[in-house]
Amino acid sequence: FLHNLGVPAKWQLVDVYGLDADILAVVPRPVLAVLLLFPWSVKFTDFNATKEDGTEKDQTVSDKVYFLKQVISNACGTIALIHSVANNTDKIQLGDGHLKQFIDDTIQMNPEERGRIPLAPDENEPVFFHFVAFVEKEGSLYELDGRKSSPINHGSTSPDTLLEDAAEVCKKYIEHDPENLRFTVVALTAAVN
Repeated sequence: FLHNLGVPAKWQLVDVYGLDADILAVVPRPVLAVLLLFPWSVKFTDFNATKEDGTEKDQTVSDKVYFLKQVISNACGTIALIHSVANNTDKIQLGDGHLKQFIDDTIQMNPEERGRIPLAPDENEPVFFHFVAFVEKEGSLYELDGRKSSPINHGSTSPDTLLEDAAEVCKKYIEHDPENLRFTVVALTAAVN
């Protein structure tokens, strides 16, 4: 799927089977982005509201971060993938296709304008899960959640520690619903031959 969008075969999405250091060590490097899929519930609505009230207001966000506001329902997976690729176009040379065209067409727009470009999901489907993406930009770890008004800066990271630093944030999500086993983490990494 990723390659059909114009992402070269030298990049892939891989499952991250756990968030402990020994399991993270087997994930191919470099890691360009981490995507977290989590079950949507009241617990996460409250958790995200707390982050919205505090973190976002007093943070610095690089103008180099490509952020797309989600204005339609059921588009979070697509938006997380766009966030992952669009924030790494210095490393991923996209081939011609819909994704490259979308990014090129929206790069000068603000997040709300980008969000109004149709992505064609079925808005009437119920939402049970939500995707967010984590990327490194200019030495900071950003959480990109299209439902938020802006990216969330989680502090320092590097291309070498992105996976481990994003895993720590993912653990905080899991701590809010530890009985739930329906979390998935994938990483955009170099392809393994």
